[in-house]
Amino acid sequence: MTMYYFLGSLFLLLLLLFKWWRGWTKMTRLPPGTMGWPLLGETLELIAAYKTTNPEPFTEKRQSRFGPVFKTHLLGKPTIYSTDSEVNKFVLQNEGRLFASSYPMSLEKILGKNSLLLTRGHLHKQLYSLTWSFVSSHVLKSHLMAEIEDIVCSTLSTWRNYIGQEQVIYVQDEAKKATFNVSVNQLLSTSVDAEWIEALRKEYLLLVEGFFSLPFNFPGTTYGRALQARSQITKRVTEVVNQRKALVAGYETTSMIITLAVKFLTDHSAVLEHLKAELNSIKNNKKSGDKLSWSDFKSMVFTQCVINETLRMGNMVGGVFRKALQDVDIQGFTIPKGWIVFASFRAVHLDEANFTDAHVFNPWRWLGCNASSNLNFKFTPFGGGPRFCPGHELARVQISVFLYYLLTQFR
Repeated sequence: MTMYYFLGSLFLLLLLLFKWWRGWTKMTRLPPGTMGWPLLGETLELIAAYKTTNPEPFTEKRQSRFGPVFKTHLLGKPTIYSTDSEVNKFVLQNEGRLFASSYPMSLEKILGKNSLLLTRGHLHKQLYSLTWSFVSSHVLKSHLMAEIEDIVCSTLSTWRNYIGQEQVIYVQDEAKKATFNVSVNQLLSTSVDAEWIEALRKEYLLLVEGFFSLPFNFPGTTYGRALQARSQITKRVTEVVNQRKALVAGYETTSMIITLAVKFLTDHSAVLEHLKAELNSIKNNKKSGDKLSWSDFKSMVFTQCVINETLRMGNMVGGVFRKALQDVDIQGFTIPKGWIVFASFRAVHLDEANFTDAHVFNPWRWLGCNASSNLNFKFTPFGGGPRFCPGHELARVQISVFLYYLLTQFR
């Protein structure tokens, strides 16, 4: 009995040593980096950086010290932070096999577990296909582009009321109104009055603010207001059509890109004049009252260059979160099962190794370049892999139409 007890104890000891060795080996093969404070990690430092006009130092400081891939601890999770386009490509292309979409619990509560961003597997494919059916090229050609044009013209027509007055027009607010109206009309497939849309838009603004706040659900907090707004949005939409409970996801990023495009054009007169020449050429070839056609949109070559460069520098989607479904080896490192990977698009877009003079606004760099190919994942404003944004062409049409009427009718 003593011998059996000894052998059994020895076996358990060896098993524990083996497990410890495997864990130690795995941890020693992690990318370099720091984990920050207990529980909080480096979350507060990240949030503080994004509250400034230049959030790059959070990433650049770690890049220079640890390289393009480093470990950290963000939003309550141990995280591998990637600023490497090849690593990002690997992560995005292995969605569903080695990695799965995973976002902080605070964001899940705001969006709901059945949102397109959070669903997985068959349900995600169904929702993706449904979303695509609303915004495909066929839909844009057949009627949606004309509806976008009507809404943009209606929005900009109110500006004429201010001629001769010292009235400030906030481009961001006007762009949000236009893009939100397009989204609501298309997703709900019904006409609703302007007051209803404006009330819904205000609730949605509160919802979006909650995306980037600390998850404290107390009265008066940003996160608490976001959760209340989500309930109000669901209630309002349900009142209009019980069969669909849609949150309008793409309007915020599109309206911000419009705003940034106007900002960049204001700061770069040569780009502005080149773009105006292209758009006025299209206008001069049309009869008064003619609508823009799909061929007009396709002929806006330099317009797309401006949009690409705004997307590259604006980085409205800074990156995506994925969760490792198993231990994953890449570039000599191990990403442990259960760890989060943050694939940073922003860092790749602003990397001098990928774009010459990366911090300079230069739309001409895109002439003759097929941006839709993702440039081998060096340009991913709409993501990549199975979760490539289904509304990417809708966004381009909305921005193009807005810029067309802005620059051909206003100074």
